[in-house]
Amino acid sequence: MVELITVTPENVEKTGFFCKMSARGKPGYEQKKSWLAERFEEGLEMRLLGDGERGFVEFIPGDFAWRAIDGAKDFMVIHCLWVVGKSKGMGFGKVLLEEVERTAKERGFKGVAALTSGHTWLMGPDLLAGHGYESVETAEPSFDLMVKRFADDARMPRLSGRWAEKAKAIPEGLGVFRTDQCPYTDDAVKAVAERAKLRGLNFSEIRLSTAKDIRERSPTPYGTYAVVKQGELLTYTYLLPRDFDKLGL
Repeated sequence: MVELITVTPENVEKTGFFCKMSARGKPGYEQKKSWLAERFEEGLEMRLLGDGERGFVEFIPGDFAWRAIDGAKDFMVIHCLWVVGKSKGMGFGKVLLEEVERTAKERGFKGVAALTSGHTWLMGPDLLAGHGYESVETAEPSFDLMVKRFADDARMPRLSGRWAEKAKAIPEGLGVFRTDQCPYTDDAVKAVAERAKLRGLNFSEIRLSTAKDIRERSPTPYGTYAVVKQGELLTYTYLLPRDFDKLGL
């Protein structure tokens, strides 16, 4: 049985939080660390695979989830679940998922929910589908809100919606909605700002600083990051130079 390391305010300096471990001290890493300090107070949990394995899971009570999900009070919500490199295919995804479910039950929640996607930056739906989770709502381009209920009276969460309306908060030029939840966001924002400057476009940045902001203002279910041009969503993922070229930017 693989060891699971619980990340806490007391040990996060030593353990890190899996992502951007080689960039300690850099803006993205420090922003995530500060973000975590506030989220621990709201009940956020994080587990890392130990014994030299590579993977982690981050999850939080639904009222405080940094995904555009409404009515998730009865649920623990998974932000991220990753297993990578040599650790893939070893059953560690199941181990991490079972740890979330165990913790959720221990803390009195009526189920677990997660936003999945067939694209990057979110876990895919296959692991959850194979462990009793059901789809309750979808959104473009490939978002799927999946839940597992422990109790029949659990009230189902829903996606916040109004995505196109929210994207119009950046009506001109190129802009981003961003948070500090992901340590890669800072680099992603800089890449968009540089491309806007290259193309002579106005650049704007909207910082979402609370879970309520995510639900009320994010133009995608993902919530943590989005790129918008002239009031229309382009993507919720990190864009490399070749990606900008494909989008005609």
